[in-house]
Amino acid sequence: MWGLGRLVLFLAAFALAGVAGWRLAMRWTPSLERYPVQGVDVSETTGTIVWPVLKGAGAQFGYAVATVGATTRDRNFQANWDAMARVGMKRGAMHVFSFCQSPRVQGDVFNTVVPRDLRALPATIDFAYDPQCGDRPERAALLAGVRAMIERVEAHTGTAVILRIAPDVEGDYHLTEAIDRRWWAVGNFLKPGYGARGWTIWRASDVRRIDGVQGPVDWNVAVQGAFAR
Repeated sequence: MWGLGRLVLFLAAFALAGVAGWRLAMRWTPSLERYPVQGVDVSETTGTIVWPVLKGAGAQFGYAVATVGATTRDRNFQANWDAMARVGMKRGAMHVFSFCQSPRVQGDVFNTVVPRDLRALPATIDFAYDPQCGDRPERAALLAGVRAMIERVEAHTGTAVILRIAPDVEGDYHLTEAIDRRWWAVGNFLKPGYGARGWTIWRASDVRRIDGVQGPVDWNVAVQGAFAR
């Protein structure tokens, strides 16, 4: 049996290894050789962002959350939207979908907040379950509502949307099978393997820490030609 002293040393070494591993995880990004197009998505929860520093860290494109559900506007959207233009980053707007509110109304709210800019990246609708919303609509009803929302958003932006779909939402609703749009997969560190077809963007980490950014950012990679018109 181990003595108390050896046990304490082992536990201390184990803790230090965990701290070192976490620090590496917070700085990790996918290989640039394999994924040369990399960027971020941010919201008001990200906090203060020094955009030139973020761009210098390798972010070539950025998405800013504009709206959440049918009632909430991200307080930092306009500042983030304008800042990305100033530093010369490709920029796009994101809507966080609510399963508890009308998709059609959500689309209309997004359109009132996000300016029409034909140079912008395709708008993104983010599908992830919110613990504060327990509604799970029937698949047919959800698909009908989402299609109507997409039609509204695309009429405003002039480009086809991209759908960001969490694994559990895809498992329940099979959105990649039902809706013919490019999609954005979610999975920390490991390349995602879900969905009926290949993804266009992958959120590879939601814990990336960058000097000049108050909170962690979502770090993403895009396939070559992802944003070609």
